[in-house]
Order: sequence, then structure tokens, then C-alpha cells
Amino acid sequence: MSNGRILVIEDDFDIANMLNIFFSQQGYEVEIATRGHDALEMCRRSLPDLIVLDIMLPDMDGYDVCRDLRTTTRTSHIPIIFLTQKDERRDRIAGLELGADDYITKPFDIEELKLRVKNAITSYRHRNLTDPRTGLPSARLIEDQLRTLLRSSGWTLLQIGIDHTEPFTDAYGFVAGDEVMRFTALLLNDLVEEYGTLDDFIGQASSNTFILITNSHDVGALVSQLRDRFNTSILAHYSFIDREQGGVSQADGALAPIMQLSVGIVSDKTQRFSDIREITETVAEMRRSEQ
Repeated sequence: MSNGRILVIEDDFDIANMLNIFFSQQGYEVEIATRGHDALEMCRRSLPDLIVLDIMLPDMDGYDVCRDLRTTTRTSHIPIIFLTQKDERRDRIAGLELGADDYITKPFDIEELKLRVKNAITSYRHRNLTDPRTGLPSARLIEDQLRTLLRSSGWTLLQIGIDHTEPFTDAYGFVAGDEVMRFTALLLNDLVEEYGTLDDFIGQASSNTFILITNSHDVGALVSQLRDRFNTSILAHYSFIDREQGGVSQADGALAPIMQLSVGIVSDKTQRFSDIREITETVAEMRRSEQ
């Protein structure tokens, strides 16, 4: 299992290549972006667990990249380590004021950077801020987003559960189960890109349950595409025999069905809510009615 996904935003080829090789050898998945706008697009497509960000970039400076990440709901939680040649106090303060988690100057000690990366990712996971499999915001960040709903309007909340995961994991193992979670997270991200807004929020509420808060004007199309694409793509996670027979054979001879989604939907357009507990209980009940 990967130690996490790191996005390195650095236009110096030698430094970027060195970081790619080093952190790949440490068990991380590494992506490289040489331009700020490319990095922002990559983050929206697939959330990294951490960003190493150079301040001096060819198209926009790292401060602007950091500001954009912190003011976009989907990326606001990602830990950021600034990597720069600037060592003046005001530069460090400027980065930290924008929400960077750490700051290291060039030339740097690669072992020190390794520890800072590891500590930042571990800290977020231990504080229950992100799910270690998908990198999506978890319990505490989900609660924060739910509280904002009581002060907002025009939102729709989806609770998306993957049903029949236990028989699949029993047959194929936990690694395969984690792959299903990552696939679903990427699918949700793709659909938010197509149908949602930059302020939409995706979180992982439990081992097989996702939360989507969207301001989309076409929630119906989003949900329809979610079901269709999941039902089509999930088959690739099963063996040929299980696909043909429509599920996983159990010890008692029964057939556990192919995984599918159940979706609960609530919106402030159709109902008033007084607290977040009422929201979560209502959407959970809507989801259960589908199972």
C-alpha cells in the first residue's frame, strides 16, 4: 500500500526529478507539475495527500497557488509545504498566513524534508481529517462542512454508499477493497468536474460511504451518471466467473450480488433543517430506503 500521494509543484527539472525518485523509493506515489495552473487542474482531478510547492513558478507564484487551493472547498484541507530559495522572515510569514503547513528553504536536507512530509501526512490522518485510502476529507472536516450548510442556501447533500462490499473484500482481500474506494473517489471527482462547482465538497464518511455536497443545477444528471458509470466500471474489479454469474459465491451456496450504489439525497430547496444531526439522519434514512 502506498504511503500517500505527493504532488510536487516545481519547475526546476533536476529538483523535481530528484524528489520524484527519492519519494517514490520511500513508497509514495509522486506526481510532478511544472506550472501553477497545471497543478491546480491536477488537484481537482485527483486529490494528493500532500503538496510540495515552490514559490517561484513560470506562470504564477506559489502564493497564488496556495491561495487558490485554500479558498477552493475541495482542496482546502490538503497540507502544503513551501519549498523555496527565499529565506526572509516576511516571505515565511506570507506563506504561513495563506495557510501553508510548513516552510523549507533551498538548499534543503532531503532527510529533513522526508520527515516533514511524513509528519504532515500522519498528523492529518491521526487528527481524523483525511481517509488514508482515498485522501478525501474525513469525519471532522465533514462535520465542519455540514455546519456551513445551516448558514447556506442552494445546496444538495448526497450520501453515497457502496453496498455488498463485505463479500467482495472477503473474496478478493482488503487491497482490492481499497482499490474500489479509490476508484469511487476518482469517479465522484470526475462527476463534480462535469456537473458541479469548485465549491462542491467530497468526503469519506465511513469505510464504504461517501458524502457529496453540491451546488449543481443538475443533480439528477450527476446521480444518473454516477450510477451508470459505477455499474459499468465496477465489473472490472471482479473475476470473469463472478461477472458471468452476477456475484460472489458464498460458503452456503448463496450468491452475494455485484456491488452497487445506494444514494440518499436531501436539499434545502425542499426541506428546512435545524441542526446537522437532523440533516445526517434524514439523508441516511433516504439512503436506507434504497437498499
